[in-house]
Amino acid sequence: MADGLPAGLVAYRRTAVFDQDSMPAALRHAHNTKAGVWALIHVIEGRLRYRILDPLSETELEPGRPGVVSPRQLHEVEPLGPVRFFVEFYAAADSGDPHAH
Repeated sequence: MADGLPAGLVAYRRTAVFDQDSMPAALRHAHNTKAGVWALIHVIEGRLRYRILDPLSETELEPGRPGVVSPRQLHEVEPLGPVRFFVEFYAAADSGDPHAH
């Protein structure tokens, strides 16, 4: 699938658009998605540091360069100046997720 996600996933939810001031504090600290849930971090404008904690890696996200979050992968993000972004959540189309469309 495009953007580095496995085939067979469907988007089922997305967050509001956050900026460096409105982003939930929890996103700045270690957190993860549930089992079976992938996410894409989409930067609309500006830059965001995306840090995967195990194994440790860092990437700068910008428009057209989303961050891929694997299920249960501990990660955090940090704004690099003014930024606007949202997160889109994916699950397997046949997972039986009641939120999947």
